[in-house]
Amino acid sequence: MTTATPPSEQTSIPIRLVIFDWAGTTVDHGSLAPVHAFDAAFRAHGVELSHSDIRGPMGLHKKDHIRSLFGLDTTATQWHQSQGHAWTEDDVEALYQAFMPLQVEQARQLSDLIPGVRECFEELKRRGISVGSSTGYPRVVADPTIAAAAQQGYHPDTAVCADEVPAGRPAPWMIFKNMEELGVYPPAAVLKIGDTVPDIQAGTNAGVRTIGITATGSEVGFSEDEWGQMASDEQQQAVDRAAGVLLKAGADAILSSVAELPDWLDQYGA
Repeated sequence: MTTATPPSEQTSIPIRLVIFDWAGTTVDHGSLAPVHAFDAAFRAHGVELSHSDIRGPMGLHKKDHIRSLFGLDTTATQWHQSQGHAWTEDDVEALYQAFMPLQVEQARQLSDLIPGVRECFEELKRRGISVGSSTGYPRVVADPTIAAAAQQGYHPDTAVCADEVPAGRPAPWMIFKNMEELGVYPPAAVLKIGDTVPDIQAGTNAGVRTIGITATGSEVGFSEDEWGQMASDEQQQAVDRAAGVLLKAGADAILSSVAELPDWLDQYGA
């Protein structure tokens, strides 16, 4: 299947820093951990949401994600029915506190590297390219995932979490913090890679180049086993739909998975 899309604009500045997202991009094929945790947290409060609804705000800081879900009519209606009042910021905080331990456990369980990530990481380091990372996870959730990834051979030079900057995605601050910590500038020398709309928007807001990930990410939403069992035409339809969403968000290029990045860099990385 065709998965690589050339960037919309060329630049003569070579890529010196690649900033990866985590769930759905480098670990947790299909970005399932946040979906399971949000589902359980809302169900415990009498609200049942579709996985499609839960995935809608994926990539945001998790507290912003909860606010966005509360903004859905179906959530607001069910919340009023089960709790006896319209949702408030206190309810956002309560849901966040209920969500956190669920998210920690799910992230710990679903921290396997996506195929090709370790090999891509090793190739980037061989080329002298710095590797950063950013995530909508707070540090308490991210740390077990980061540790598990390191044991599997993937250990980016820095990892920035949403609770360590003034605002999470789509704000550019996590990207800028990666750049600052690794001493890489200008933005044209930086490539942001992720599987969600806020990933791409953050990259655009930071003025860096962006790549959207389809097959392994949240917009497709299948585990590695589920993906492998799908017919090739079903896979292509899912990839095409996800690519359309990410391109509309402003992605400069689309890849099926991180495994394809070295070949893309050979063609477009300078």
